[in-house]
Amino acid sequence: MGNENFCPDCGQANKGDKITFKSFVYEMFNGFFNFEAKFWNTIIPLLTKPGKVSKDYITGKRQRYSNPFRFYLTVSILFFLILGFSKSLDKFKELKNGNTEDEVTQVDNNNLPKTDLDSLETRISKQLNKPWIPLDSVQKKKIIADALEKAKDTTQVINTDALNVSFGGDTRLDKFVTFQKKYPDIPIDDALDSLRYEKTLINRFLYNRGKVANLVITKKASREQFLNQLLSYGSIALFIFLPIFTLFLKLFYIRGKLTYVDHLVFVFHTQTVFFMLLSIYYLIDIFGIDPQLWIFAILFLVYLFLAIRKFYHQGIFKTLLKFVLLNFVYITISSIGVTIVLLLSFALY
Repeated sequence: MGNENFCPDCGQANKGDKITFKSFVYEMFNGFFNFEAKFWNTIIPLLTKPGKVSKDYITGKRQRYSNPFRFYLTVSILFFLILGFSKSLDKFKELKNGNTEDEVTQVDNNNLPKTDLDSLETRISKQLNKPWIPLDSVQKKKIIADALEKAKDTTQVINTDALNVSFGGDTRLDKFVTFQKKYPDIPIDDALDSLRYEKTLINRFLYNRGKVANLVITKKASREQFLNQLLSYGSIALFIFLPIFTLFLKLFYIRGKLTYVDHLVFVFHTQTVFFMLLSIYYLIDIFGIDPQLWIFAILFLVYLFLAIRKFYHQGIFKTLLKFVLLNFVYITISSIGVTIVLLLSFALY
């Protein structure tokens, strides 16, 4: 009779057949945030003591900390939720201000003061400098220069919220984009006949992508939808990217005794901090303060340097050299990854 309160096979306490709402919610969040104090035992030293949590974890002190992969997954989910809320808040502000369409500016070449040109340049630059727009500084300068040149040359409506994208200048896709923009209602086969291209599957596909490019370039709603898809694919790509980068980290410290999994633990922890800093950036933005992205970038680079030195126990010179080389490798691999994600998103949009 005394054993009825426990399972005869595993010894677990019998809690009855009924699941209460309280126990259901507790177990759900206990699994998600690992509520047995592990979440806070991990997040505080992870932010304030670079490299310590990773070092403790691989040396066997694991009971107090959350699993690195689970913790990374939790923080990344929270980051994307905050990012989504931030974008939704921006849309709400636009609706509140009655500003639901792309911003346009009517420009008159006969009476265009320099202050208007400066204002136009500032507005375009502000749009292009948003962190999720994947353009380098050279491309951004070219877009601004083209827009200002058009403003000087003729009286026209300039969309300061749109992007001007080139696929090489004189490629087949550029021709399709230009033609489709000029004649948006012509059927694909008729357009290919006019351009003297064969009606092959690849040409039809590229012409359709030209239509997509024009939508993304000119329509704010389409652009936001494309960026959402880009973020979705990017979050999935990270699960492939991080293990690949860890291989290079293993090569840089091949003489050490650390295993591939040890390096992977360190990578997951540093990437988690990266997401936490980005989350703080967007939270500050949500509260109406204009945060400076470069400050968060410097904070992360300093954190990363200190974490590498603590985790791998090497001198300042060796750590600095490998820090620079690893960042070069990271930027190279991530650039390739971003290009692949961009092409995939563009092809499937």
